[in-house]
Amino acid sequence: MPAQAPASIYEISATSIDGRSVSLDTYRGKVLLIVNTASQCGLTPHYKGLQALYEQYANQGFVVLGFPCNQFGWQEPGSSEQIQAFCEKNYGVSFPLFEKIEVNGSNAHPLYQYLKSAAPGTSGTPEIEWNFAKFLVDRNGMVVKRYAPTTNPEDIAQDVQALL
Repeated sequence: MPAQAPASIYEISATSIDGRSVSLDTYRGKVLLIVNTASQCGLTPHYKGLQALYEQYANQGFVVLGFPCNQFGWQEPGSSEQIQAFCEKNYGVSFPLFEKIEVNGSNAHPLYQYLKSAAPGTSGTPEIEWNFAKFLVDRNGMVVKRYAPTTNPEDIAQDVQALL
């Protein structure tokens, strides 16, 4: 029998890229943009826009959370250390990154089980379509919107502003 879905995003924990367990309750009261990422994808330059959004709105209570995933074309093959070094060196990423997870299938991380049930995809299916799918979560932990992988981070700025 599948595990019961959490009632709130704040009941979920994830492992940071440096191996620490992090309760998402840490981010209670903040606006979140949660993204499944990959270092060898055509959309990898989205890291630059995600970092710019983070820098622009962090002091107002906005956080980007990056979750590397290797389920789409094996575009995130590296270790946590390699992923973190790549993101810092190439895109100056300073927003929180987490250990590699699965976002689809029977081993999907509980966070993605929750996000997909709260905001089905643009294709009408709850499955994540590709790297860099984005979920906007309000200060109360409610999923407000799901964006297609190809949605540029700068195109989300207005929605972020509205929640801040």
